[in-house]
Amino acid sequence: MAIELPFAIDHSNNGTDQDAGGSRLSRLPKKLQKACDEHPYLADYLRYVPIDEIGVPDYYPKLSRKLKDLEERNLLYAIQEDLFVHIYPDPTGERDIYIPIEPHTTVNLDGIVPQIEKELLDWAEKIGAAETDEEKRERLLEAIDHIVSTNGARGKVKVMPQELEALKYLFVRDKVGLGLLSPLLLDPYIEDISCSGIGPMFIEHKIFKSVEAAIVFPTEEELDEFVIWLGEWINKPVTVRNPIVDATLPDGSRINIVYGSDISRRGSNFTIRKFGATPPSVMNLIEWGTMDYMMAAYLSFVLEENMNLFVVGATASGKTTTMNALTTFILPDKKIVSIEDTPELQVPHKNWIREVTRESGKEKRGSEVGMFDLLKAALRQRPDRIIIGEIRGAEGAIAFQAMQTGHGVISTFHADSVGGLVQRLSGQPINIPKAYVDNLEVVIIQAAVKAPGSLGLVRRITSINEIVGYDPVDQAFSFIQAFRWNPANDTFEFPGYMNSYLLEEKIAIKRGIPSFKRKAIYTELKKRAKILQRLHQDRQVRDFYEVFKVLAEAHRQNLL
Repeated sequence: MAIELPFAIDHSNNGTDQDAGGSRLSRLPKKLQKACDEHPYLADYLRYVPIDEIGVPDYYPKLSRKLKDLEERNLLYAIQEDLFVHIYPDPTGERDIYIPIEPHTTVNLDGIVPQIEKELLDWAEKIGAAETDEEKRERLLEAIDHIVSTNGARGKVKVMPQELEALKYLFVRDKVGLGLLSPLLLDPYIEDISCSGIGPMFIEHKIFKSVEAAIVFPTEEELDEFVIWLGEWINKPVTVRNPIVDATLPDGSRINIVYGSDISRRGSNFTIRKFGATPPSVMNLIEWGTMDYMMAAYLSFVLEENMNLFVVGATASGKTTTMNALTTFILPDKKIVSIEDTPELQVPHKNWIREVTRESGKEKRGSEVGMFDLLKAALRQRPDRIIIGEIRGAEGAIAFQAMQTGHGVISTFHADSVGGLVQRLSGQPINIPKAYVDNLEVVIIQAAVKAPGSLGLVRRITSINEIVGYDPVDQAFSFIQAFRWNPANDTFEFPGYMNSYLLEEKIAIKRGIPSFKRKAIYTELKKRAKILQRLHQDRQVRDFYEVFKVLAEAHRQNLL
């Protein structure tokens, strides 16, 4: 596993010639020059970038989603822990190149690292006794300070200042972190990290979509060795007898590992689905065009009135992101129980019980706890809301029983339409009687689509549907499309306006509106949409937890 840059690095001076390329750095944007002054290793990297061929890179301390429309991408941006990324243009390839810039990128440590590794053997017991990653990091840095010197102290390995900085970073990254993968996990703009076998890795970027990483596995042996190490690092070893592993990284990211060429023709592979510390809010989804204010207002009414809702779509359509964002609309005094096989949900409520499935192991034969078991247990915990990460099997029947007994249920589901959803719910292995399906009241259909003017795929709620009922004679479901996406102009339409079954027949009644005035619910809906718009545009309320806090306070004061 190595970094392969699309240009050559001259290691002869190991970054010590600070005057080299000085005129080139003067051509950089002011903000980038300042970043180079604060982080000399970034300046060292830029001395080797072929600016005469690709142009001067732009620099962004933070990225904007508007950058997705750039026709040519040559830019650098900052990520966590003072690291940087270069999106390098590749005019001959299908994808731009993602280059993580680290303190050792331009420094040749090949002759020094083996010496440090040898000396670290004397510190192995002390470092190994560390109970936390932070403690291990501190002891590792302490050891390096004892082993190396920048002034030629007797008995120590002599290094240059740039080499010392690079060594400390490299050893912490490789001994405490996930090696070359560490910068990718520190990049908040990455959604998925994928190794498909021998060759380069690929990244699904939130803004630049699919890019090719400069991280490469040159041989099958190196890839197998890394995958084995990765399995041990996450305490889920992969072997010939157990070649497939699903696990969760410490930051909550999901990882899937497949080991061996006998079941994967291109060799071992792995995929990491990144987990964000703070999930996107409804306001973020509106900014990104996933929905609009009227749709958000409608869904806030649905969730406040404890209605049952599924977010439905294909893989990578953004279902979980949308479901997470919508949890801020659940009233703050509700008790919530969530059930997942892999922890992805983030709920802002204090009274939240988070249940996760458990696989059986060799030492725990028969101790598996599945979604079905957790959902049955949840019904005894008297929740106001049950959130299921994804319904796939028999737990679906329990979910619909929960709906019938008054528990509000929210979940995601793999389907591409209301018809497809009903067909899967009523078929194997879920087997919901069709007469029960109308306990589900709202179905959001979401998809990754090509929108007008966009250079790639974007996520859109293509429709919000109200399940009205089931006709046993015709064996057909009736539903109303409350909202739909118009692909011609990338806008949302409201065909349910003055024609919504849920708004008029259920929500208006629950909100105390007399039947002869039920059309007034649309005025209430517009009012709610304007409130959300003012919070977003005027008060700049965007953060997931801030949205929940503001809405909770508004409910407390009876303003909503």
